Amino acid sequence: QVQLVESGGGLVQPGGSLRLSCAASGSIFAISTMGWYRQAPGKQRELVATITNLGSASYADSVTGRFTISRDNAKNTVYLQMNSLRPEDTALYYCNADITARLGDRWDYSKYWGQGTQVTVSS
Repeated sequence: QVQLVESGGGLVQPGGSLRLSCAASGSIFAISTMGWYRQAPGKQRELVATITNLGSASYADSVTGRFTISRDNAKNTVYLQMNSLRPEDTALYYCNADITARLGDRWDYSKYWGQGTQVTVSS
C-alpha cells in the first residue's frame, strides 16, 4: 500500500514563510511527477506547482517568484517553500504523486493524494 503524508502547515502572518513536506511510503518502485495543489473554501482545487523526477518545475502564475518546489528522490519526498505569503494563499494544501508500486503480485501505476495540510495566512 502507498501513502502520502503532508506536514508543515500552520498559521502565518502576511509576508511570512512556511515549508511544506510530503513523504511517500510503501512498496514504491518509482515516482515520476510530484506536485502540490490547494483548495480554498468554496473554490475548486487548483494546481500550485509540479516537479518531474528530473527536477523540472512548473508553477501557477499566482505563486511564481514566491513559491519553490523541490524533491529528494532518495527520500521519496517533495517540498514546497512558500515565501511572501498572502491571505489569498490560505487553503488546504494537498500533495500528489504519480507512483509505480508493487501491489501484491502485480504492478500498479496510479496518482496518489495526501490528506492535506492547512495553511492560513492572517494577521
